[in-house]
Amino acid sequence: MLYVGLSGGIGSGKSTVSARLAALGAVVIDADALAREVVEPGSDGMAEIAGRFGADVLLPDGSLNRPALGAIVFADEAARRDLEAITHPRIRELTGERRAQASRDAIVVHDMPLLVEAHLAPDYHLTVIVDAAQEVRIERVMRDRGMTHDAALARISAQATDAQRYAVADVLLNNNGTRDQLLDQVETLWRERLSPYNENLIADRGVRRPLPTRLVDPNPDWPGIAARSNARLRHQLGVAGLGEQVKGIDHIGSTSVPDLPAKDVIDLQLRVEDLAVAGSARFREALRAAGFVDGRPSEDTVHRWAPDPKLWTKYYFNGADPQVVHHLHVRQADGPGADVALLFREWLRANPAERDAYAAEKRRLAALYPGGTEATRGDYPEAKEPWITAALLRAREWRAGTGGQLTK
Repeated sequence: MLYVGLSGGIGSGKSTVSARLAALGAVVIDADALAREVVEPGSDGMAEIAGRFGADVLLPDGSLNRPALGAIVFADEAARRDLEAITHPRIRELTGERRAQASRDAIVVHDMPLLVEAHLAPDYHLTVIVDAAQEVRIERVMRDRGMTHDAALARISAQATDAQRYAVADVLLNNNGTRDQLLDQVETLWRERLSPYNENLIADRGVRRPLPTRLVDPNPDWPGIAARSNARLRHQLGVAGLGEQVKGIDHIGSTSVPDLPAKDVIDLQLRVEDLAVAGSARFREALRAAGFVDGRPSEDTVHRWAPDPKLWTKYYFNGADPQVVHHLHVRQADGPGADVALLFREWLRANPAERDAYAAEKRRLAALYPGGTEATRGDYPEAKEPWITAALLRAREWRAGTGGQLTK
């Protein structure tokens, strides 16, 4: 199932987004609701809180005095960590139970205020952040919760920064406008991204780059997209017990080279200890949890310094996200294919003249071999091979001459 993380700071409008996603058909797991559940009167969570913070955080009926507890933990970081140590494990357990209860074709949305603070983004196929300017949020908190300006600012300051949220956001919903404008964004997200993403996961259907071949200017978002995908892969393989197999996860290809025009495709390389693991069901399910599907054996171009074709075998996966084209190349960590991918990237980064020459060749060949049909899709990459083959010889000489170390 598609698993979506939803977050945003206090006053951002996250609850409005959550409610509309539920109305559209999502199974919403509300972390705040679970947080209340684990501290119900008579629960072991409530007993532990009373033991740590004292009777003053209890009301006469035995329920939690939230304002009193909030005044303590939002003024004392150590106290807040102690509270989280009590509640978070219990909330995680309930979250897992509720997710397991959802149908296999559901879109599950985890409404999680502390998603960023708890470093949970790699858990999800997508992270959606509801964003609003700080002053807008302060005004909403003062209006809706009766806080003073200083109290609202203190609550906001205790949460993740905007920069921290932006770093994990696959989707940023702007809520500086009206409620209707926000809801329009949610419905577009559901229709154009969440629903087709879920359908792709169910069908094991990868997203391929559109035809014909089109080069675009460098996009400053490419490194961030790659970093989030890499974090998901590393996390999900670790959860599956395959973390020791991972020797590196790299952003490769043209989108990894600053100032180089490219097809709007994020190429990733997963270097593994033993390539045979890529054919296992456990490996494939871990990749599906990270958003990668349609895995199949493949091979790289054989080069003369390693003439055995078996050394150039790999597995190839596509991403299922309909709005980002991902190519994932799973390669033997000590094989020549993994080495070539990193060498070519580092050489282009270090040699602007070669990068510019490659850019010119890419533009020339894209015009000659646009690959406008499925039958001609491979013409453009095939036409680049002679240039790349010659370039790799120069790159190998560069590495030998400079002692250049590859960034892994």
